[in-house]
Amino acid sequence: MKKKFLLFDIDHTLMDFSATEKKGLKKCFDSFGIPFTEEIFSWYLSHNRILWAQYECGKIPRDIIFQNRFTDTFSEFSIKADGNLMEKAYRQALSEGIDLIEDALDVVKKLHKTHELYVVTNGLAATQEKRLIDSGLAPYFKAIFVSEVIGLQKPMIEYFQYCFERIPNFQKEEAIIIGDSLTSDIQGGMRAGIDSCWFNPNGVTNETEFQPTYEIQCLTELLPLFEIF
Repeated sequence: MKKKFLLFDIDHTLMDFSATEKKGLKKCFDSFGIPFTEEIFSWYLSHNRILWAQYECGKIPRDIIFQNRFTDTFSEFSIKADGNLMEKAYRQALSEGIDLIEDALDVVKKLHKTHELYVVTNGLAATQEKRLIDSGLAPYFKAIFVSEVIGLQKPMIEYFQYCFERIPNFQKEEAIIIGDSLTSDIQGGMRAGIDSCWFNPNGVTNETEFQPTYEIQCLTELLPLFEIF
C-alpha cells in the first residue's frame, strides 16, 4: 500500500493505556486510603467511557470529564474524598505511565525510515507529550496534534482539517489513520476522507456503521501493509 502520511492514535494503539490506567488508579486510591475494588474499578471504567463518548460527540466539553469522573464515582460508592484532588493525582500518575503495546517501538522505528509519522490524540497535552518522550516514541513523530491544544477533537472533521493544514505537502490519498477506536479514529478518518486502519487486537466484532479500510490485530502487521519487509 502506497502511503506517505501515517496518523497514529496513541492510547490502546501504541501505548497500553489499560495497564497504565489500572496501575495509576490503584496508586492514587492507595495514596488516598481508599479501597480499590474491582466493583469500583468497573464502574469507573464504564462511566469514564460514557463521558469520553459524550465528548467525542460534542455533547459535553472536555473539562466536564475531569470534573465529574471521580466525583461521580465517589458519590456512587458513598466515598468521602475530594474528586478534584483525585483527578490531579491521577493525571500525574498517568503521565508517568509508559506501558507500550507489544512491538510498538520497533514498528514505529521501522516505519519512520520510509514514512512521515504524526500523532493524533484526544488526550491531555502535558500527559501525552511526557509519555511519548519517556517511552522513547517521540523522536519518530514529526508532530503531535493534541485535541486539548487545538480546541477540537476526533472525530470532528475540523480537527482533521487543522492537522492536514499543518502537514507539509499533505495529500489525502497518501494518508491513513491508525487507531483502536471505531467512533473516534475510524469515523474520523471516514469524515476526513482518508483511509483508516483499525487496530483490533482482541478480534472484537465491529457492530457499528464505521468500516475501516484495513484491520490488524498486531502492530507488526503494519509492516507488510506498508510494504516494509
